[in-house]
Amino acid sequence: MKVDILLGLQWGDEGKGKIVDVLAPQYEIVARFQGGPNAGHTLEIQGKKHVLHTIPSGIFRNNIMNVIGNGVVIDPISFLEEVRGIEALGIDICKNLILSKRAHLILPTHRLLDASSEASKGKEKIGSTLKGIGPAYMDKTGRNGLRIGDILEKDFNERYASLAGKHLQMLALAGFEYDKKAFEENQKKWMECVAFIRTMQCIDTEYYLNDELKKGKRILAEGAQGSLLDIDFGSYPFVTSSSTTCAGACIGLGLAPSTLGEVEGIFKAYCTRVGSGPFPTELHDDIGEKMAQIGREFGSTTGRKRRCGWLDLPALKRAIMLNGVTRLDMMKADVLNEFGEVKVCTHYMVDGKETDQMPYNLHTEIKPVYKSFKGWGKLPETTSFDKMPAELKDYITYIEKAVGVPIKLVSVGPERSQTMVR
Repeated sequence: MKVDILLGLQWGDEGKGKIVDVLAPQYEIVARFQGGPNAGHTLEIQGKKHVLHTIPSGIFRNNIMNVIGNGVVIDPISFLEEVRGIEALGIDICKNLILSKRAHLILPTHRLLDASSEASKGKEKIGSTLKGIGPAYMDKTGRNGLRIGDILEKDFNERYASLAGKHLQMLALAGFEYDKKAFEENQKKWMECVAFIRTMQCIDTEYYLNDELKKGKRILAEGAQGSLLDIDFGSYPFVTSSSTTCAGACIGLGLAPSTLGEVEGIFKAYCTRVGSGPFPTELHDDIGEKMAQIGREFGSTTGRKRRCGWLDLPALKRAIMLNGVTRLDMMKADVLNEFGEVKVCTHYMVDGKETDQMPYNLHTEIKPVYKSFKGWGKLPETTSFDKMPAELKDYITYIEKAVGVPIKLVSVGPERSQTMVR
């Protein structure tokens, strides 16, 4: 048995939560392998919208175990809020959720460091969610971080005080001002949430996952953010702090490369991006605004408006190459229903030369080369591919041929049931 991986191929917000939920019945375990509460996986079930930030998207299926892997960073406060929200729906979350002892903690001071760093950049801000993700990963790689396993140790309070004290000294040196009373209250709440996490299943998940794999259990690894935000291969420095590509699943769950099976890549029928950073096909006109309004393109974590543009094939092909994608899912095809003309970027013009590769310097002048398609209008109330308009079929077929990977799922609406399986 192999571990299948599901991840985003753009700048995040592709619709991973919905697809994990749709695919979940095929698996017995869903495991998150990187990111933290900066993620926002939205699921719409029977008209109700649910947003998950840290907890895997298989949590709404009673017979599926959900694992938060060692590559994830956890903020106890936002984590407990998420747990309570799910419990309010009548779900016994503690029974079906396991946390890795090796997952790192986001401290209250990490949030302050995040805000201080972003403020110091001025106009060069990277568009951080200010959740403390970057500073937490910095402590991890700097070998200073605290992990879930540390909260079970007798000297945890001393370890916490030492690291938080270092952070406060850094903030003082930076001259960063913050509400000290609010911070103290937040720190107290954080400790209370840590006490709750101690009551949960905190184990060495790398052993658990590999043992379950040997037993023949089917596992789905769930990524957060998107491949174009990868710390190594994304649009640096406007990226996240973790490995969002396929390789991150091995690192973030403790799995050998030989255990990996299908790699399912998700992309929107167009492109979006939250925050700062290059975006070659961004539309600064009424068309881009219309996409945002129809697609409800507002960040599920930050609420910030997403920038919109046409589908970018050079970027998509690069993400497919880096991840070894074996099958594709196209999301939000219905958002383009009202467009009489739909465009796809096939190449870039860079320094007067045509290329289908993303250049190292995305800040250089890039002119997209577009291919136009006739719009497909309102889609029929069906999930049968054969009954879809010829224009949508042409669009899907063209993309498949251009990238060399089959599109297996097409989302034609936000509901779980509005998914076309080819």
